[in-house]
Amino acid sequence: MQLKELKKFIKKEDSRLKKHYGNYQDNDKRILARTVKLTEELGELCDEVLKSNSMQRKDKLDKYNENDLIDEFADVIITTLLLAEVMKVDIEKALKQKIKKINKRYKK
Repeated sequence: MQLKELKKFIKKEDSRLKKHYGNYQDNDKRILARTVKLTEELGELCDEVLKSNSMQRKDKLDKYNENDLIDEFADVIITTLLLAEVMKVDIEKALKQKIKKINKRYKK
C-alpha cells in the first residue's frame, strides 16, 4: 500500500468516525478521544508482543494468534494517522523530516 492510498483511507475513516460517534463541536474532545484510543491500541499491541515472546500467563498464551499481532500493529498505525489527521499534521512531511534527522545522526 502506498502512502497516498493510506492517507485517502484515513480521510474516509475520519469521516465515518465523525458520523458514527458524533462530530464534536469541540475539536479538543476529538483529539483527546483519539489520544486515549491510541493508548488503548498500543496496550493491545504490547500484550500481543508479550504473547509472541511467550511472556504471558498460560491462558493468554493458549489464545495466541499471529494475526492478532499483525492486526494490532495496523491498529496502532491507523489510530496514529487518525490522530495526526484531526491535529492537521502532514504525516508525509513529518516522516520526511524525521527520517532526515535520523539519517543525519549517522553521518557524523
